[in-house]
Amino acid sequence: MNRRKFLTILGSAGVASALGTATVAEGAGSVVYPYYPDSFGVLHDTTRCIGCRRCEEACQKVNNLPMPEKPFTDLSVLDTKRRPTAYAWTVVNKYNVNGKDVFRKLQCYHCNDPACASACFAKCFKKEPDGSVSYEGSQCVGCRYCMVACPFYVPGFQYDEAYDPLVQKCTFCRPRLQKGQLPGCVEACPMDALTFGKRSDLIKIARKRIQDNPGRYVDYIYGETDAGGTAWMTLSGVPSDKLGFDTHYLGNRPMGELTAGALGAVPMIISFWPILFGGVYGVSKRREAIAKREREEAEAKARAEAEAAMQTAVAKIGEEQGPEAAEKVKQALAEAQKAGGCGHCCAGKHGEGA
Repeated sequence: MNRRKFLTILGSAGVASALGTATVAEGAGSVVYPYYPDSFGVLHDTTRCIGCRRCEEACQKVNNLPMPEKPFTDLSVLDTKRRPTAYAWTVVNKYNVNGKDVFRKLQCYHCNDPACASACFAKCFKKEPDGSVSYEGSQCVGCRYCMVACPFYVPGFQYDEAYDPLVQKCTFCRPRLQKGQLPGCVEACPMDALTFGKRSDLIKIARKRIQDNPGRYVDYIYGETDAGGTAWMTLSGVPSDKLGFDTHYLGNRPMGELTAGALGAVPMIISFWPILFGGVYGVSKRREAIAKREREEAEAKARAEAEAAMQTAVAKIGEEQGPEAAEKVKQALAEAQKAGGCGHCCAGKHGEGA
């Protein structure tokens, strides 16, 4: 099932409300993550992008990420669709549309109402006034709900870190922004395919390009309203779905609203987990005690019935064959009981399938 559809179903069903008094997570919705009108963003114009991978190289360098096995000049990697990882925060993918190669840059889209933040009960993610979605891993428990919630499949996880694995993603080069510098990828692009600025201004720039260049662009700015709006937006000459964007389930509703309903009850579940297991354990032990008592009562009843049956049988033999015969039967039963550990209920046949 598509991730968006899965979260939509859970969110619409009101998982939190189904848990009684559970309320929507404090980290959910536009109340906690307000839209910052002066926040920054980046506009990616795919009609200008040539797939040179300079943005990828710059990202690795400015963030001190490990260099890949193949050099960035090796464009054969574009033949395989890739996604960001814990050690490669941005990738460029190639799509052949109507016989022409079109390139799309993929990284964290820094949503206005980030699903990762709403899903994270440890509150490691935060929408910042500058437009970035920051991550602070000191409280991260490695649950990876952020990876489930992200509609763009962006966050990566350090699976190879045995002791302290963290989630990793594009930071919007926030340390550089705080110094008045451009994001590394924007600065490195030789084709001006990446434009940095206030998000509101970027939307105006995109609309002007569409208006001034009839036939060059599809009249749509991906990210303007998709998933509630994103800081990174895409302008293209082909429909968005041709570039791997989800245009069917994503819609315009903020993903944070859906993940709050679907995953926001996690803290309450964790809080009540010991109580739940304690209750289950108590019920289990009670059932065991009841079963043991019932078994003992049944065995005692069977022994009493067997004893009564034996006494009746001995008495009948005594009546029919005389006291001597009855005494021999008693002795035989006593010997059987001594040898087999049970002479009353099964005539000493333990271990023989009785």
